[in-house]
Amino acid sequence: MNAPTRLGLFGLALAVVFALAAVTARAVVPEETARAWAQESTTHGGEHASPNDDGTGDAAGDHSAHDDAAAPAGLALEQDNYRLTGVSAPTEVDERGRLELTVTDADGDPVTDYSIEHEEELHLVVVRSDGQHFRHVHPQRAADGTWSLPWTWQAAGTYRLYADTTPADADEGVTLTSTVDVAGDLTPTGSQPTRTTSVAGLDVSIEGDLVLGEESRLTLRVERDGEPVTTIEPYLGAAGHLVALREGDLAYLHVHPEGEAPTAAEPGGPEIDFVTTAPTPGRYLLYLDVKVDGQVHTAPLVVDTAGSSPAGSTATPSTSHGDTDHDH
Repeated sequence: MNAPTRLGLFGLALAVVFALAAVTARAVVPEETARAWAQESTTHGGEHASPNDDGTGDAAGDHSAHDDAAAPAGLALEQDNYRLTGVSAPTEVDERGRLELTVTDADGDPVTDYSIEHEEELHLVVVRSDGQHFRHVHPQRAADGTWSLPWTWQAAGTYRLYADTTPADADEGVTLTSTVDVAGDLTPTGSQPTRTTSVAGLDVSIEGDLVLGEESRLTLRVERDGEPVTTIEPYLGAAGHLVALREGDLAYLHVHPEGEAPTAAEPGGPEIDFVTTAPTPGRYLLYLDVKVDGQVHTAPLVVDTAGSSPAGSTATPSTSHGDTDHDH
């Protein structure tokens, strides 16, 4: 028997075997069960409807809920192809120097053209990892795209830097972040809920709840000696500015002031309204910048999302009171 004939008979035998197997399978396993197995193998519980180009399962079903929710800002060096680079600063307490940084685009080139948001091209927020020593400043930009300002650290620790800015070619603002380690003795400090605080003779309290996943209205009220302060001056185009950071990873929440900004002729107060959204349950560190009598003061507060009470410890976040706290 020649080779082609043998191959033909072998193929015929295989066909017979497969046919018998199919008949047996239908007899043992109901047809609707087999179809259900086939459907399950292709969808993996409705989550993997089709393979990726590399042959692996499409995990979109697993992560679609996460993709739909906007991730908190301020947790990465890069956002929308913009990147924070060239970060340098003094490395020891009381060492005088400069804090420098550069924002680069998708090609790695320094960004030199920005949109103005709240009267500035870039807002720089600096805070220690435990929420202490908060500063909100506005460095100057050189022609080569480098941002810098004089800088001195008042305490040791790891500090988070947030560059909140809108490059002119960007569709929306970005919040880029990096860290700086400062040598020296360190005693980390915890936080506890604090809805009232005092700074420079001003008493600041907060009304309203931070509700998980919902737009929340927070009202900050400013008083002095028990009397409402109605001489709040415009600062960066608003009655005040509020920074909110999630305790733990210090995710950066965008907070928007509501209402008309005060003017020199018509100052505001005693209440300032803000709107924000808490992406997860937990504790949030709030820092209110408000301008009274020509001076900008930062009032720190701490709130938990409504219905949550994470374990706190000992202290409210503080601000550093020096010549680099605010440049105005």
